[in-house]
Amino acid sequence: MSKKKLLIVDDEEAMRHMLSSMLRKEDYVVTSASNGHDALKLMTEDVYDIMLCDIRMPQMDGLALLKEIKKSGETAPPIIMMSAYGTIDTALEAIKEGAYDYISKPFKQDEIILTLKKAEERERLARENLRLKQEVNKSFSFSSIIGKSAQMQEMFQTIKKIADVKSTVLIMGESGTGKELVARAIHYNSRRKDKPFVAINCGAIPENLLESELFGHEKGAFTDAIRTRKGLFEEAEAGSLFLDEIGELPLSLQVKLLRVLQESEIKRVGGTATIKIDVRIIAATTRDLAGEVKEGNFRDDLFYRLNVLPVILPPLRERTDDIRLLVDHFVEKYREALKVDVKGFDNSAMQALLNYPWPGNVRELENAVERSMIMADDDMVTSRDLPPDLQGRGDLNDLQLSGDNLSIKLHSRVMEKNLIKRALEKTGGNRTKASKLLEISHRALIYKIKEYELA
Repeated sequence: MSKKKLLIVDDEEAMRHMLSSMLRKEDYVVTSASNGHDALKLMTEDVYDIMLCDIRMPQMDGLALLKEIKKSGETAPPIIMMSAYGTIDTALEAIKEGAYDYISKPFKQDEIILTLKKAEERERLARENLRLKQEVNKSFSFSSIIGKSAQMQEMFQTIKKIADVKSTVLIMGESGTGKELVARAIHYNSRRKDKPFVAINCGAIPENLLESELFGHEKGAFTDAIRTRKGLFEEAEAGSLFLDEIGELPLSLQVKLLRVLQESEIKRVGGTATIKIDVRIIAATTRDLAGEVKEGNFRDDLFYRLNVLPVILPPLRERTDDIRLLVDHFVEKYREALKVDVKGFDNSAMQALLNYPWPGNVRELENAVERSMIMADDDMVTSRDLPPDLQGRGDLNDLQLSGDNLSIKLHSRVMEKNLIKRALEKTGGNRTKASKLLEISHRALIYKIKEYELA
């Protein structure tokens, strides 16, 4: 485990020296400041796990420092206030302004250490509770991945075998096949399940921000870097980092990711110090990375590092045996959420689902089930309740101008979706190049890809 970083703020040099000496022996990494202004400066340059702060100091006292931290909106470490002039009113004011606890000088060594340990435990529990709240109503057991087909049973056996090792996993499959669900199942069935699962879509963040997002940055590393920040690798310490759409990672960052995989260490943007990390990498892609390597768009050494444990998710059109199971699952899921009495799909509606090729895979099926349940007038979904593309009227790709459908809005969407698909095909899925061909911004393209479920 990494040592906890502690900041001592006190105007008395003797007190700073005594506390620093005592707490270094307790395995803390100690930094000190003589007033609130210096403390604020230090907090922009590094991330501290806990703070001991005197109340009475020149220039900026402890209460003023608390208020300044609160005003900044930044997440502060637990702050323990100290004073030789303590009163109940002072203690209450300190707690009101955000202090974790308050102790009076002089204090015994055991008292200060116990207070620090209590603060650490509270922070640990708070983080754990937040994680559990974020995961509420989600199940990441293998049973949450629906499928009885031979392809899915084979995949289940594979991910059960690889869940509890540290080796890198590469999940490959079309958009909508459930790559993140599999990544979470791998994490939550491993020894790392009580540690963070951190996810990032490498194609959804501009290239100039992606490096800072992954590796963090030091104060002053670039114009807007007004304070030191941890990156996602540090946030995922002892857990798993899910790199979705890894094929979108720029070549410049591919080199740095390769170093992380080889050395298990990172450098923040603008920093010189190396930071050791213990993070399992789970990557996913809709691209043919082997083909991207041949085209020179993806490093071969990184591909081999990522492809240690490959998992291939079959498209829904290749496992139609699972459609009925998935529909039943989604009906149960949305019956309560939508407050409807729909029991299922009648034979004609189910046959339409079975005949459809599902280019958007499970995600498209789920959306179709939810929409159909909303449109249904009775307790069974019929073919007339299905989306237009499942009623034989063709989807947005195939819709033709006809005498009974003259909607400019609908046909504009048809054209827009087809142009985006053609641009992505022409550029081999490179969204930056596609956005230039389409003459729209990269951000606008990402939004439209999500809107039309093209990724």
